[in-house]
Amino acid sequence: MISLLSDFKASVYGKDFLWGVAISAAQNEGAAFTGGRGPSIWDQFANRTGKINGSARPSMACDFYHRYKDDLLLAKALGFKVFRFSISWSRILPEGTGRVNKEGIQFYHKLINEILLLDMIPFVTLYHWDLPQALEKEGGWASHLLVKWFSRVVTVCAEEFGGTVKNWIVLNEPMGFTSLGYLIGKHAPGKTNVSLFLSSVHNACLAQAEGGRILRLLVKNAYIGTSFSCSEVKPFSQKETDLQAANRVDILLNRLFVEPSLGMNYPHDDFPLMDKLHLQVKAWKFTERMHFDFDFIGVQNYFPVTVKYNGIIPYVQATEVKASTRKVATTAMGWEINADSFYNILAKFNAYKGIRSIIVSENGAYFKDELKNGVVNDIQRIHYFQQYLKAMLKAKRNGMKIDGYFAWTLTDNFEWAEGFKARFGLVHIDFETQLRTIKNSGYWWRDFLKD
Repeated sequence: MISLLSDFKASVYGKDFLWGVAISAAQNEGAAFTGGRGPSIWDQFANRTGKINGSARPSMACDFYHRYKDDLLLAKALGFKVFRFSISWSRILPEGTGRVNKEGIQFYHKLINEILLLDMIPFVTLYHWDLPQALEKEGGWASHLLVKWFSRVVTVCAEEFGGTVKNWIVLNEPMGFTSLGYLIGKHAPGKTNVSLFLSSVHNACLAQAEGGRILRLLVKNAYIGTSFSCSEVKPFSQKETDLQAANRVDILLNRLFVEPSLGMNYPHDDFPLMDKLHLQVKAWKFTERMHFDFDFIGVQNYFPVTVKYNGIIPYVQATEVKASTRKVATTAMGWEINADSFYNILAKFNAYKGIRSIIVSENGAYFKDELKNGVVNDIQRIHYFQQYLKAMLKAKRNGMKIDGYFAWTLTDNFEWAEGFKARFGLVHIDFETQLRTIKNSGYWWRDFLKD
């Protein structure tokens, strides 16, 4: 194996900087019909013809449920201090509310204890896109009962795991699961309705704050955050119409969830789509309920977005100018590689006075890996990490309050609508045999994280 060292080390970020790796329940656990787990919206969505690339299903995924000890040893061997994972709502509350599944609770106790035994820090995500199907039948994230349902699962997790887990992420990328799930229909539950989208946005804003309050009340010395998907939005030209289009997209991708959490209410800026949200808040005085003083904000960045005005597109009146059209470097997902843009998005969030600390809670890339003679020489991924980590170091040295970085992801996994095609892992998985092979990017991280 070729040693691929960069000219810098993790130590330059400071001894207290949190270096971690992240996974999620729906993408990794598998064991969909094991241990009393109920079906999630992704189990249901994957059964629909044509929704998942290659007709892949998350029923086994990486089989993390049975192989968690091996995967934790891999994370430890690569040098990571933090292990971020999510709790499957339907594994601990199979019907979404009511009865607690003791087998599911016991699984997470064993997982947490193993993380601690390896001298790693567990970071628990309370919701990473896998709503119980039983609740989706009742309206899902668009239901007026959502905050009540979510409060139940947060309370169960806080009471069960709060003694050993002190680090919490309430929601993972709310713009992702609300827009892709209820507006565009590309992800579970596959709805395409603007009213459902706006209701799900409002409920997610309420849920992330209420989840934070429950954790603060029930978990002593809790370190509480929530995570947002973020993309620098750039206008294709300096025409006024393109500038306004970029501002509307920026509201949706970057401001829609963080500003209510900071007590700033929903952004507006002459964007008609936001009028309905403002009416909801005004009618019921929800501004205070959407506000919570998080200890940190998780910033999750993968690519910038360039947009231009398009009057045909309803509501947003903007369309993306693809990276391939602009002939810039991309990952295998077609996402633009731009470390300077990563720096800019960190600066954008750092500028909010109410944000105490930033953790890059996800960042990584999919490239077309090839396993040859037991080796995955993913040099493109190594270069990607080098560029983005150097941009983050520049941000930190310029005074930005960045306290951690979690690589996405430990192993190749079920990548939502992309199925098993899109591989983001530092460890290659043969999904037929479940054989794990550390990629050269994994070895690079091992060397980077060494003291």
